[in-house]
Amino acid sequence: MRHGEVHNPDGVLYGRRAGYHLSSLGRQMADRVADALADRDVTYVVASPLERAQETAAPVAKSHGLDLGSDDRLIEAGNVFEGKTFGVGDGALRRPANWRHLTNPFRPSWGEPYIEQVVRMMGALGEARDAARGHEAVLVSHQLPIWIVRSFVERRRLWHDPRRRQCTLASLTTFTYEDDRIISVGYSEPARDLVPPHLLAGAKPVKGKSKAFGA
Repeated sequence: MRHGEVHNPDGVLYGRRAGYHLSSLGRQMADRVADALADRDVTYVVASPLERAQETAAPVAKSHGLDLGSDDRLIEAGNVFEGKTFGVGDGALRRPANWRHLTNPFRPSWGEPYIEQVVRMMGALGEARDAARGHEAVLVSHQLPIWIVRSFVERRRLWHDPRRRQCTLASLTTFTYEDDRIISVGYSEPARDLVPPHLLAGAKPVKGKSKAFGA
């Protein structure tokens, strides 16, 4: 599961920074997904240690009477632009100081290598599979790591157009295992009607608003 909307009035690329909590709308998203999962056979709930992920996972854990765990492997991807504004129309790509970080989109040069995200996310998935074997687990993470591990499992290239990620706020990307092997990947958006239109997958960028802010 991707976390819900974050309170971020300054439009900062918050990344791994502490202190960014769900907005009131984000809390509604978390509750909506908890309701959608209420009848599922969930026996394990774990989230990225960042506040927005923990707050998103809390209603799911509560509805199933489970303790909420924390797993550093589910954390947001590292990014050199963390703490800055980096959105459509803000001139970030015209600043010479940023150019050296934008030389290699295949790695990528501005942040944590894609393959490192795959390794840690697959590790978290494997531990959840074992902890909930025969049942279901809910893991709460962030858009980029979720999309990258899904791309890996579905055998797509890891470098991509961020505007094309199918990983909306509070969405569910489901990995189904048979023994220790992933046999299918599913996707759903229980809180789609609550998501701002410019943050939906495939939406056109809006000046002053960036998908990166809700990562």
